[in-house]
Amino acid sequence: QVQLVESGGGLVHTGGSLRLSCVASGFTFSRYRMNWYRQAPGKERELVATIINSGGNTNYADSVKGRFAISRDNAKNTVYLQMNSLKPDDTAVYYCNAANSVFSSIVYWGQGTQVTVSS
Repeated sequence: QVQLVESGGGLVHTGGSLRLSCVASGFTFSRYRMNWYRQAPGKERELVATIINSGGNTNYADSVKGRFAISRDNAKNTVYLQMNSLKPDDTAVYYCNAANSVFSSIVYWGQGTQVTVSS
């Protein structure tokens, strides 16, 4: 069955770094655009970063540009989110998302990993 399993979340001080990983299984990873979303308490889920199938193009929310970097390893069915210079406003549950590049209605979600940045 389809699975997206995130890891790497935790508690970090302001200015610290974390690297999130998301391992995919049950579908053809290279056919999917991969995204990281986050949802803070009381706020809507927001798109943080996107990487296309080949990994050649990436996009970021303005709030994380220059601090976060998304990457993927299609041989390992894994997408990463390197988060540097973390701020308390980055505190949220981070979700891995896979969106089929051709059939946009085919979307999978991971269970989320908590990131907490203390001031």
